[in-house]
Amino acid sequence: MIRLAIRVRREEAEVALAELLTLAPGGVEEIDLGDRVEYAVYGAPGELPALPDVEAAVGGALVEVVTTTVDDDWADRWRAFHQPVVIGERLHIRPPWAPARDDLIEVVIDPGQAFGTGAHDTTRLCLELLLQLEPDGPLMDLGCGSGVLAVAAAKLGFGPVHGIDHEQQSIEATHANARANGTMVQATRFDLLRDGPAPSAPTTLANLLCPLLLDAARTGFAVPTPNVLIASGLLTTEADEVAQAFAQRHGFEEHARKETDTWAALLLRRPG
Repeated sequence: MIRLAIRVRREEAEVALAELLTLAPGGVEEIDLGDRVEYAVYGAPGELPALPDVEAAVGGALVEVVTTTVDDDWADRWRAFHQPVVIGERLHIRPPWAPARDDLIEVVIDPGQAFGTGAHDTTRLCLELLLQLEPDGPLMDLGCGSGVLAVAAAKLGFGPVHGIDHEQQSIEATHANARANGTMVQATRFDLLRDGPAPSAPTTLANLLCPLLLDAARTGFAVPTPNVLIASGLLTTEADEVAQAFAQRHGFEEHARKETDTWAALLLRRPG
């Protein structure tokens, strides 16, 4: 087994992450190195992304590429990396092999199927804002990935829940994780850059990179326009721009913001 790691400056991490998720949707390991962030993918020889493609995509953001041979215990190390996450003292996001908790709402996500297990800051921030809402009818998850947000929403009482993603692997992972959690989540393929206005529901989640969120603000939503929009996947330096874009074009007002040192998520509402 080979481990391909790409180390980038923290301020350029978003660019590298976006490219890696396109080339390796099966999962990305993230390690904080202080002023740099390391993203890594695993695979057999010949299965990993070609280095020239990665270099061309991230350009000046690329700091260092490290390829190592992983010992036979790589599967155990992969499992050790994916630890359970508690969100707001209500949700317990865990991989299938981690023990359950009786005192929290369980969301079981297989990290090997698609990106998004609940551990990444962008997912956690989105879930923290979701917990501030009273479950109220339909919910749309734009860019559903592994289905963690959609499944959590269904567990919290939203419904019907629908997710979209441009990757067929993400659609399959969302359906599989929904079944594993005993929830009903519909997931379909949709390309936010090419297929027109974004699908929506009264409550809509958008854990996307900043360019996609700005494009959604420009393109608009299919009817009905959401009453509540949670926008995540943002660097803290991008949050104001995204909030302003949705305010100017769709009348959204910012009601809450969650931040880490690097990432931000917004809770936006339309008046009325």
